[in-house]
This record gives sequence, C-alpha cells and structure tokens, in this order.
Amino acid sequence: MTETAAEKPVYRVPFVENTGMQKLVEERGYSRLLMPLAPNANHVDVMYMGALCVLAEAAAAGPGISFLDTTKFFPIVKDIAVDFHRMAASDVTAEYRLSEEQIEGLLADLERKGSATYIAEVPMHDADGTLVATGKVTMKLLSHDWGG
Repeated sequence: MTETAAEKPVYRVPFVENTGMQKLVEERGYSRLLMPLAPNANHVDVMYMGALCVLAEAAAAGPGISFLDTTKFFPIVKDIAVDFHRMAASDVTAEYRLSEEQIEGLLADLERKGSATYIAEVPMHDADGTLVATGKVTMKLLSHDWGG
C-alpha cells in the first residue's frame, strides 16, 4: 500500500498559527516566510522579539521538514539565538535554504544513525529590505524510534 499525503503526519503548532505567520514560498529545501506586524507588535508598535524568534525557528525548520518522511522522522529545535539589529515597524520576512548536497548528507545521517543536525543562519528583513535580525537555529532531525 502506498502512502498518500493525507496519511503523513502534519506538524501543527497552534502557538505559531496564532501569530498569523504566512508561508510565501515552500519547496524542497527552502522556506520563505512572512511574520505580520499585527498581531505581533509590542508596547512601542514594533515587532515583538518573541515573534522574530518564532519566525527564525519556522524558517529554519521548514527546509528540513520538506524532505523528511514524517512517518519515520521529526524535527526539533536544539538551540536558537537571535541577534537583533534594528527595530522592525513593519511585517518581517525570513528565508533559509538547504542545498541538495546538505539534504543528501542529512538523509544519509538519518538512515545511518537515526538523527541528523544542521545549523541555519536565518536573516530577517523588514518591508524596506533592512536587516532587522539574524537567527541562528540548530535543528535536529530524529527518528521516531531514536533512543538518544
């Protein structure tokens, strides 16, 4: 029996959905996302730093999820740091890409040892194209039966 897309687990995080974040482009090894200012503005009407952390995490995770057989493997954040450069008073976009060479290496690690790791450097830009933050996210890809 072949698996259909409807049978594969879908990773939903209601907390992230509540931010209103939008997937602009999602393809094998690549994500480009948008975090809207509303409802993520803080008390001085700029992007709340927690929203930028969520954006960095999601932009880093998407490329890894894109090639996973989610019936066998799942992603998890091992570490995240965000360097804030400027306040963002607009929507913010972020993108991250894994090369085919990186994907092949990750898949080989998953098959060999049940886990794989990559570090994503995620630039985040405001509506004018100004770099407002950079995320550094360590992603772990793990087998559902990974023992640690």
